[in-house]
Amino acid sequence: MNLPRSEVAQIVKQITNISDQLEMAIKNAHERIIGDRKVANKDKILSLYEEDIHVIVRKKDGANVEFGNTLFLAEQSDGLIIDWKLYQKQAPHDTGMLKDSYNRNKDHVGVELELMASDRGFDSKDNRDFLEEHTVFNALCPRDPNLLKKRLKEDKFRQAQKRRSQTEARNSILMHCFCGSPMKQKGFDNRESHLAQSILSHNLWVLARLRIKQIEEIAQAA
Repeated sequence: MNLPRSEVAQIVKQITNISDQLEMAIKNAHERIIGDRKVANKDKILSLYEEDIHVIVRKKDGANVEFGNTLFLAEQSDGLIIDWKLYQKQAPHDTGMLKDSYNRNKDHVGVELELMASDRGFDSKDNRDFLEEHTVFNALCPRDPNLLKKRLKEDKFRQAQKRRSQTEARNSILMHCFCGSPMKQKGFDNRESHLAQSILSHNLWVLARLRIKQIEEIAQAA
């Protein structure tokens, strides 16, 4: 069977990609299995096919550690996704994502945010000062239990936190109904492009549902 030169080149590239990593893969296996020693994340081969995969510490039941790329997602109260970022390199801590999200919304969407809500992973003195400086209502869940108890007496904070808890469901809808879980695209650029198209499709779906609801409310009022 004669294959086109382009297919032959692709096959050779795939074989070479694996063979070039065999020495390191054997070293990793020797350290972990025979030597029973930990291997630093930077020295691990997490995937023979995807070089931009990282260890993601989740600290959740059944998923203490995952492998992939961290996705930051922000939505409006109506479910429309207004900001996202898929990290090609190791993502910063949650506290380091808030300012970048604020700036992206300001620069790309051209709006001034009035309120930002998140789980306690985003709470820090630096972020609290940043929100106060930009006159944004701070609905970040405090790490301090005493402060959380105090803030739960505020209606606006309590409502924002109640709405924020639904973002987990938004992640699930996006991943399982639009992106696919896991995404089958190879290469970071292809995954990022597929994610962008999936978010666009998701937002069109949300807008359509909002419009249908608006039409129904107008009909009922009439």
